[in-house]
Amino acid sequence: MKRRSAERGEGNLGCILWAVVMAIVIYIAWMMVPVKIASAQLADFMEEQAKFAENRPPEKIKKAIEQKALELEVPINPKKLKVERRGDVIYMDIEYTIPVEFVGGYIYEWHFEHHIDRPIFLF
Repeated sequence: MKRRSAERGEGNLGCILWAVVMAIVIYIAWMMVPVKIASAQLADFMEEQAKFAENRPPEKIKKAIEQKALELEVPINPKKLKVERRGDVIYMDIEYTIPVEFVGGYIYEWHFEHHIDRPIFLF
């Protein structure tokens, strides 16, 4: 029976590098996914407010959106939140930036914009 003396334990470095890359990807996802979820929840809430805007003044809708942003810990500037009703259409616009801080002091500024224009159906 022949022995394989030429075999060496190569391949460990590739496995270690792959594990490091996967750890970095998981860390970035861990930091970014909650921010994206909060932003999507705010956009969904704005869409829901637009659906049922028929009997509510824009100021009341704006206050509800500000309250939801506070609840979701989304840093919006109330001056940049616009809620208007023109005829039978409601318009909502908001721009905000959420800073995501990573290990090592790197801060990524993630910019979001939500624009909604929806017809109001009066019953």
